[in-house]
Order: sequence, then C-alpha cells, then structure tokens
Amino acid sequence: MEKLRSNPIPLPVPSQHNYHPSSDGSDRSLTAVTNQGNKRTDHLRSQPTIQPLPAWLRRPLGKARDVSTVQQIVKRRGIHTICEEGRCPNRGECYTNRTATFLLMGAICTRACAFCQVDKKMAPMPLDPEEPNKVAEAVQLMGLKYVVLTSVARDDLPDHGASWFVKTMETIRVQNPGTDIEVLTPDFWGGKAGIAAQRDRIAQVVQANPACYNHNVETVRRLQGPVRRGAKYDRSLYVLQYVKELDPLIPTKSGLMLGHGETEAEVIEAMQDLRAVGCDRLTLGQYMRPSLAHLPVQKYWTPAEFDQLGAIARELGFAHVRSGPLVRSSYHAGEEG
Repeated sequence: MEKLRSNPIPLPVPSQHNYHPSSDGSDRSLTAVTNQGNKRTDHLRSQPTIQPLPAWLRRPLGKARDVSTVQQIVKRRGIHTICEEGRCPNRGECYTNRTATFLLMGAICTRACAFCQVDKKMAPMPLDPEEPNKVAEAVQLMGLKYVVLTSVARDDLPDHGASWFVKTMETIRVQNPGTDIEVLTPDFWGGKAGIAAQRDRIAQVVQANPACYNHNVETVRRLQGPVRRGAKYDRSLYVLQYVKELDPLIPTKSGLMLGHGETEAEVIEAMQDLRAVGCDRLTLGQYMRPSLAHLPVQKYWTPAEFDQLGAIARELGFAHVRSGPLVRSSYHAGEEG
C-alpha cells in the first residue's frame, strides 16, 4: 500500500452522469469488471494469516450500569439493535450516551454479505405487529432526541419492508414528537418489477421525511462481488441519487469499511462517485472480522490514514465526514444535523 498523498485531487473525477441499473438488475456494464474483481479476491476468504488487533482498535466497554440499562430496555421488549447484532465496537460509548440504532424486522437477513455479523442462511422472522410501538416506547424511555432506524434485508416481503420503516417512523413521532429520525435502508431491489418497484419503495420512505437518508456502498467498486453478495455498486449509488431526485432537501449519507484490500485510489474514486450523485455525508471506518467464517482483514488502516482520507473527503465537498478506525454508519449521527 502506497502512502497517502497529501494532494490526491488530480485523480480523474467521474463524469456527472446518472446511474441507471438495467431493468433486470444485471448491471451489464460492470460484468467484466466484477468478474475480474472476483477472480482477484477469491483467495481472501481462505487466507490463513490472522493479524493481531492494533492498539487503536481496543476500547473500554463503557459504564456497566448504563450498558445494562439500555440492554434491558431493548431485551424486555424483544426488539433488536444493530449495536448488538452487528457487535459494534462503539456500543459501550453509545449506550453510555443513551443512544442506539434500532434494527427493524427481526435479526435474520435474507442476504449473505461476507463481512456482516447479522444472522443469515435461515428463514427470516415473521414481523412483530407490535414492533413499531415497542421501538417508540424504547426511544421514549431512553430519552432520545435523534434515533437511527435500520433493518436487515427483507427480500421476502412484497415491499421489502419499506412500509415498515414508514410505520415505525410515524409511531415514534406520535410518542416522541421532538425526536429526529435517520434511516439506514437496504437497496430495496428485487422482484419482477425491478427498478420501478425499487423506486416506489424508496419513495415511500422519502415521503415520510427522514432527517437523513443513509444507504451504504460498503466497499469500493472492485470488491463489491466478494464483500456484498446480493448487492451492486451502481444500484446503491442509484438509491442515493433517486432520494435527491425526490427531495433535494433531505441529506443523504453513505459509508465504506476499509480493510478488504482496497487501494487509496479506489477509496477516493468511491468518494468521487458518491459526490457525483449528490451524497452529502460520509463515514469511513475499519472493517473488523466478526469471526473466522467472515472475510479476513487485509489491512488495518492507521488513524493518521483515516484523518487524511477525511480531509480529502471534505475537499471533495462532503458536508459532514466521520473518518476513523472505529467509525460506523450511525456513529455520533445526531451531531450532524
């Protein structure tokens, strides 16, 4: 890995074109690139070397009493947080500050991304009709003024869960009228209707007027195949583009996890692609392998490297940037408004 350059901006910026996936979701223009990327990265999963965790990735769990309080509020209601299901390294800090990101529609995902801790390869859970009320009650008990709603992918549902986001948002607002709500959605792709159905699902959530619409590209273009099975790079860019087409005033946000073998130039290219579709906010964090069944870490990026990438992101025009080894999609999200 070459050292970060202090002035990398001369890299070619993508043209300000629109991203339109084909109706069957094949993204034919990317087939050759994706196939080549898969061939180059097939060895990642079987790589035997396990790198020790750097000191900068170790942190205290937080105050036991505060952690226990939040966990009890969540567990007693049978709801889920991505903090727990995704084993977020910041959950102790967030719980101490009485914040959490709620995971809607159960804890079993219908996709099988190779980096993610969330359960998969099982039948998804039936929707709990009381979940919106339970989440709203938890928000009230925790005294949250800013809440993030995310979900597992629910390709088994007719609208992939878009209406469930809306129902939960509406219920939270009834019980917590002063609380802002950010959403972190899946790509809502799937079904015979293709892009038309995807647009309708995105539109449902946009019409509910979230404080921020987040959808992560997760990694650079070349590594999408091995890292995000079931998702596509341009399809994710289109989610963010379409939100802006529907309502330019809603801030959009995306994030990447570093450590899968991406290069500095590829990270900058991804940031440029996000700005090309009007993405306002960016998170950059370190991928941390949840278990031996997940993709190994190829590189631990240093705090200094994250700082420099954050500076580059700001030069590219992102209004809000969180860049650091322990940064995750919802880290300090309420401070961005």
